[in-house]
Amino acid sequence: MSKEKLALAIEIAVAVIFVVCAYLVFGRSPDIRNYPPKAGPMVFLGDSLVRGVGASPGNDLPVLLSRVVGESVENFGVSGDTSAMGLARLDSVIAREPAVALILLGGNDYLQKVPVDETFSNLKSIITRLQGSGAVVIVIGIRGGALRDNFEDRFEALVAETGSAYVPDALGGIIGDGRYMSDAVHPNDAGYSRIAERIARVLKSVTKRP
Repeated sequence: MSKEKLALAIEIAVAVIFVVCAYLVFGRSPDIRNYPPKAGPMVFLGDSLVRGVGASPGNDLPVLLSRVVGESVENFGVSGDTSAMGLARLDSVIAREPAVALILLGGNDYLQKVPVDETFSNLKSIITRLQGSGAVVIVIGIRGGALRDNFEDRFEALVAETGSAYVPDALGGIIGDGRYMSDAVHPNDAGYSRIAERIARVLKSVTKRP
């Protein structure tokens, strides 16, 4: 199989996985905790992928999503953040009384070899505290391994347990492809645009009134 055909096959597989997960997780929006969302801002908590490292000005994920939904998505991304660091600064996010909170954390935990149980304990604490403040939570999945994904099953269990919406494997079909990456870890504008498209489908679903 040529590289082009292999790349196409991977993209199709990622799309199929996304559709299935999207149906299971947000196709039943009433099962999402705090749905429909209250009045309030949208916030995005995360690491360098949320901060926008590798993107040109105005092309980070919160800005791209703001354009899609037609309202501001506040950027609470900090480069280098682990799940523990995100949890430690959660008060500043909750203080905004968000209606919808997006979370993209875990990549630095994997790179720093944080135990998987610790990572997902922190993520659960972040989710439950945000939900306790009245927010609808959208969890953005990230791979936990180059060859074998040690995070996928844990993310799926986490969102099912907490009643969160879910976008699986944000970097699927992007990481490793020079067309979409600014370096080995961070996307370029084209890559961030693809990630935003995936997130936007879920975001629009949970903000849509029944």
